[in-house]
Amino acid sequence: MSLPLKAAWAIARRDLNARFRGLRLLLVCIFLGTAALAAIGTLTTAIARELAASGQELLGGDLEVTVWQRDLSPAEREAMEAYGRVSSGFRMQAMASTPDSAAPVELKAVDARWPMFGQLVLADGRKVGAPTGNDAWIARSALERLGIRVGESFRIGGATVRAAGVIADEPDRLSEGFQLGPTIIVAADMPAAAGLTQPGALYESKHRIAFRSGVGSPDAVEAAITRKFPNAGFNVRTRDKASPGAERFVRQMSDFLTLVGLAALVIAGIGIAGGVSSYLDQRRASIATLKVLGATSGDIVRIYAMQIGVAALAGSLAGLVAGVAVTPLLARALAGLLPVASGFIIAPGALALAGAYGLLVAFAFAAAPLLRARTFPAMALMRSGIVPLARDWRALAATALGLAAICALALLTTAQPMLSGGFLAGAGGALALLAVLGWAIQATARRLPRPANPLLRSALANIHRPGAPTGALVTALGFGLAAFVLLAAVQSAIDGNIARRVPNEAPDYFVLDVPQDGEARFGEVVRSQFPAAKIRSVPTMRGAILAYGPKDRMTRVADRKEIPEGAWALRGERGLTYADTAPPGNRVTEGQWWSPFHRGEPLVSVDADFAKAVGLKVGDYLTVSILGVERTARVASLREIDWESMGFNFTLVFSRNAISDAPHKLAATIELPDKGDSEAQGRLLRALVKEMPSSSVIEVGGILVEARKLLEQVSLATLAAAAVTVLAGLAVLMGAIAAARAARTYDTVMLRVMGASRRQILLLQLAEYGLLAGVLALVALLLGGGLAWVVITQLFEFDWLPDWGEVLGVLGLGLALVLAFALAGSLPLLRAKPARALREL
Repeated sequence: MSLPLKAAWAIARRDLNARFRGLRLLLVCIFLGTAALAAIGTLTTAIARELAASGQELLGGDLEVTVWQRDLSPAEREAMEAYGRVSSGFRMQAMASTPDSAAPVELKAVDARWPMFGQLVLADGRKVGAPTGNDAWIARSALERLGIRVGESFRIGGATVRAAGVIADEPDRLSEGFQLGPTIIVAADMPAAAGLTQPGALYESKHRIAFRSGVGSPDAVEAAITRKFPNAGFNVRTRDKASPGAERFVRQMSDFLTLVGLAALVIAGIGIAGGVSSYLDQRRASIATLKVLGATSGDIVRIYAMQIGVAALAGSLAGLVAGVAVTPLLARALAGLLPVASGFIIAPGALALAGAYGLLVAFAFAAAPLLRARTFPAMALMRSGIVPLARDWRALAATALGLAAICALALLTTAQPMLSGGFLAGAGGALALLAVLGWAIQATARRLPRPANPLLRSALANIHRPGAPTGALVTALGFGLAAFVLLAAVQSAIDGNIARRVPNEAPDYFVLDVPQDGEARFGEVVRSQFPAAKIRSVPTMRGAILAYGPKDRMTRVADRKEIPEGAWALRGERGLTYADTAPPGNRVTEGQWWSPFHRGEPLVSVDADFAKAVGLKVGDYLTVSILGVERTARVASLREIDWESMGFNFTLVFSRNAISDAPHKLAATIELPDKGDSEAQGRLLRALVKEMPSSSVIEVGGILVEARKLLEQVSLATLAAAAVTVLAGLAVLMGAIAAARAARTYDTVMLRVMGASRRQILLLQLAEYGLLAGVLALVALLLGGGLAWVVITQLFEFDWLPDWGEVLGVLGLGLALVLAFALAGSLPLLRAKPARALREL
């Protein structure tokens, strides 16, 4: 007859220590896994919610149309005004100057309707709209760079403007993308008055639409505009995709954090299995006594399932609280990268999912040891300290059922089922690999010659003796050490990308809109300050690809339902140039370059990666639109481009006779000898402003500083996330060693009775764990390195640049911790009283 639930709970509650002694590893593992998933789910939900709620404000409208080097035609503007209010403006790089200073800036010209959503807030607290007349809203860094105060005047191009206020909060800043200089906001007619929109100048005109009531969805309007003006070169964004860069980063971070959460769960599950096994082993006598007194197997399951369930529930609730508490810290680390509200955020769905994961993992990994203990008679339990219990395949079936439920939940709730499925399959493969490896280590140890050294002989025997916990130790050590490798490889690879050779190879300045007839004078101005400066100039213009392919059956871009992967050059307008020779850093991989001053059929050289993405071959044709004029050229060659050179790189390079008659200006790079001194650079900028007021300069150093800051923020966020796996790994390592310690009690007591010293026993433990850890170091390197490679190259799309010295150093630290834990775990064995220990076995 089974015990009533009330009686079973009374026994469970009496036996359950208030401080969860014996179940602390279960608590820690559930806590870490649940906290990681709760923080991940809450953060990504908060970001997605903010992007969805603030789409109009971030974009500045319901839909935005961008076109290069021209304004809208009357027909285009009329078509857009049919959908609602239109706010137009310009974006460009420019030079702001005073008699004593000059600064490259990002000029944002807006009309009287801006902003249609949100408000511009100034540093003095004023909430304003577009500036009027010659007033300008200016970023504080530009104000400081020019050395002026609010109310004072400065020049942009050929116009004089007044600093009327300092920008504190710009509503549509995130959708503007990466900044190449501090922002200055002016009236829409200012660029033309300053001579910055002359034919050939590089600028964007942006037109935002606030839909009137009754207008269809943004996607439907986008499709209608694209159909009506297929060759206009429009780049269209909707409020649902207000910041593609932010959305892409959110997706990447979400994928990465999902992998981290799943990794933490897998590692936590291993720890839970070890912790529950150790706990039930400690309760072996209690279970046997209950069975002798008449408790059924079902009673045993209910009593200890209640205890484990209470511990799992407590760990899950603590993890949920910790996940919510840590989210503001993660949000602060990502400030400026993503729109996420500060303070505590409650996402019920994410928290419920994290809690469900925690409880499922507890069930899946605790089921096997719990069900195994219920099926054996009392005498077998009494003797299991020296006669190990056999495997219970029904217990393994329960574990398999729990794992299947976890996999199903992961695949049903993830936005990236292929990614999650691939990881779960990989984790399953890794577990199988470690299980096979554990068996192989035992088999090999059994066949090896017996060492002459008695300590090594005993350590080797401990690995393969009956009941040895080698399999559990191999799994725990393998995943635990892999967590160290993952953290070190991800962190060092991101640091490697930050420290890439770009800063050493990049030019000091990019200069835009240099007049064709002013190229010689431009060189004179630069060399007047830096005679040894290296200058490279190229013609530049913007154009959109309209069609490509064999001459008689070209594919129209407007007819494609979706853009192929890697064919980003088909979206909107791109930079174009012409050249007589192959650009530096480019290598022709197929076809031939044309002769200088080629006069035959118009030709074009295409980036090999882009050509592969769209199926373009040498001999095919390509049509582009430049300022509304279509031009067709034959593909003469394919090129491999060094995109990391930070020089001028173009997907399409035409022969001179193909596009040189289109209105355009030059762009130039300046490399200074030894970077020059700051005073000389200041004189150079002022001289360029004086001689070429319509040209604009981009300081590469500032761009690299901003890029470094962004990557460092990413690095900090990934470090914090990946650290969860290391903490879980540490918990598993400690739990595995603690569980093995219980099994070592009998061995240690017998050795002490036979005269072994404390030093010999400790050396025996160190030798055993050292042998296992040494074998598993390579496995951990492969597992952790493989997952880190997926994170860096597939999720973040960075280069794979780990510092293997650092990775090996961290792995060595993990090995040292394993030995330290083994040593610490052996100390209680030395305090065991032989008589008492033998009576309890």
